[in-house]
Amino acid sequence: MMKTFLRTIGVVGVSFALVACGTADEEENNSTGGDGEGEGEEELTTVSISASNVPHAEILEFASSQLAEEGIELDIHIANDYIFPNVGLDSNEFDANYFQHRPYLESQIAENGFDFTEAGAIHLEPMGLYSQEHDSIDAIPDGATVLMSNSVADHGRVYSLLHEAGLITLEEGPGVDVTEQDISENPKNLTFQTSGVDAELLPTAYEQNQADIIAINSNYAIGAGLSPLEDSLYIEEGDENNPYVNLIVVRTGDEDRPEIQTLVDVLQSEEVQSFIEDEYAGAVVPVQ
Repeated sequence: MMKTFLRTIGVVGVSFALVACGTADEEENNSTGGDGEGEGEEELTTVSISASNVPHAEILEFASSQLAEEGIELDIHIANDYIFPNVGLDSNEFDANYFQHRPYLESQIAENGFDFTEAGAIHLEPMGLYSQEHDSIDAIPDGATVLMSNSVADHGRVYSLLHEAGLITLEEGPGVDVTEQDISENPKNLTFQTSGVDAELLPTAYEQNQADIIAINSNYAIGAGLSPLEDSLYIEEGDENNPYVNLIVVRTGDEDRPEIQTLVDVLQSEEVQSFIEDEYAGAVVPVQ
């Protein structure tokens, strides 16, 4: 079983400073008859959230000051796999998580019975096709191997990407649920490896040249020092209608909590959208 590495970012919560000094508070309290406890201080509401390191936690860190102005302090926990954030959310360890797209969320709900709801869509991390051996789609040889993660929720995405790149033809076109059986034409006789490699290990598989083509999600590509726009042979295009948008996910019912709604509003704000566009230069795409 995969070992989860977890750490808490201690600096993401931004505290408000008191404007008035203690002496001034005491004078005011004496004149009004107050006891002086908590007056002049705005209390922050803490939201605990589990997130992948790149880009999710980076986006949350950027948004933390704006959230503090709205009275929210983020307690960010970084998880390096796809399992722990949902397990922790289900066990009430976190208020929300931010790491997964809609097909993966739906598959996890079906497999584990999680009572989760998406609170809002924030960004898309385009999937890319990478190769150490070949420098273009046209250079892919007959009989080449395509490696994708063991996450079944991503398989339809990869087959769709291969279809869009012109390497295969899907009988009914791209779709979330397409499988190898939906391939009507495979002119390069590609073979597909769909098990045995966790998504976060795909950059390592790329470095070790374990396949002719390796499909890597942009968050893991960025974390490994790859430029999705420059280093991929082909990269997914997307917008807010793309099913693979990354979501803020909460336990069902919590989507109506004011602090969760504020979190989503801030992450969808023009300020945060501009940060995503500037920071990731197309490798991560805001969807609002």
